[in-house]
Amino acid sequence: MNYILFDGPSRNNLLPFTFTRPVADIRVGILTIREKWERYLEYTTTTITEEYLSDKYPMVELSENVLINASYLPNQELAEMIKGLGENQAIFKEEDVIAFFTKDTQEDVNFESYEAIEYHDEILKIENTWDIFTKNGEAIVEDFELLTKGRQSAVIPKSVNTIRAEHIFIEQGASLEFVTLNATNGPIYIGKDSEIMEGSFIRGPFALCDHATVKMGAKIYGPTTVGPFSKVGGEVTNSVLFGYSNKGHDGYLGNSVLGEWCNLGADTNNSNLKNNYAHVRLWNYETENFAKTGLQFCGLMMGDHSKCGINTMFNTGTVVGVSTNIFGSGFPRNFVPSFSWGGSNGFTTYLTKKAFEVAKVVMARRNIEFTEQDAAILEHVFEETKKYRRD
Repeated sequence: MNYILFDGPSRNNLLPFTFTRPVADIRVGILTIREKWERYLEYTTTTITEEYLSDKYPMVELSENVLINASYLPNQELAEMIKGLGENQAIFKEEDVIAFFTKDTQEDVNFESYEAIEYHDEILKIENTWDIFTKNGEAIVEDFELLTKGRQSAVIPKSVNTIRAEHIFIEQGASLEFVTLNATNGPIYIGKDSEIMEGSFIRGPFALCDHATVKMGAKIYGPTTVGPFSKVGGEVTNSVLFGYSNKGHDGYLGNSVLGEWCNLGADTNNSNLKNNYAHVRLWNYETENFAKTGLQFCGLMMGDHSKCGINTMFNTGTVVGVSTNIFGSGFPRNFVPSFSWGGSNGFTTYLTKKAFEVAKVVMARRNIEFTEQDAAILEHVFEETKKYRRD
């Protein structure tokens, strides 16, 4: 069977992260949504996404296809239901389609002719940016069980102080000495070839993905995920770094999500609680207004390739777009459009030529090429977000 993950109606609510990737490639828990589905289905997937992303994330369509809404996180029961779908059958959660089997092209699908199968159990769905950190704890637990079932952890070094060691799993090649791991509130997963430097204190649920690093003396509260090749230091609470991003120094990051190739300068801090304790509103690209999150704690949402200088301060509920560069004293406004350059005193446009020069250097440091596909995607984002910038 050919499985295709589609963005679904939540795509625009997940901007700025879906400016540069399909919904399926959002990381929540330990794995990306695509990686979860491929493990449960035991099959590779392709993607239906925005046309400007399709060169990098192509779709393979065969005569028989199962399309899956990528906003939903899989579990074993749902995966088995999907594997058992027959022609013109669809799985729904109330009125929302989760998956369907079709021999038609996607433009010809008519659900009125489908047999509807209702999925009644609870299931995780990522439909807003803040879901990435608010549902991260549950996602870590599910991924931990998926990745470690029937496997033996590497030996925990004698110098490591542990609480509930049975809920700690260390992959081969990981390096950690003289740290404290507390898995009382959730599991701790340490990926292969990762490193936790001495003096760090970590509370689960926590995921350190492959080749990632926790710097000396870090204080990390779960649920937190540090994506592949990322680095974290200082104090972190309930946050997700997708991958290749750095918060390597002292400073606070809480209830936040960083995309890929982000960098927070030394002593960068974000507020995650308003001083009047009111619920936080967050910029929404779909409505082009500030949306109610219903959350008292909500910090920073930062798109791919964005960076900030030392001592940067972010206010509660700040959304930063793609390829921004923020610096200077004071708080920048709580919505910073993509390709902005500046800070609290105002912004100018960060031209793509200069942004691409930086991206090439940053990615080359990790032996990854900044491709023409990457450039084309960012060019599209530059044009699409032009209306938000005011020089």
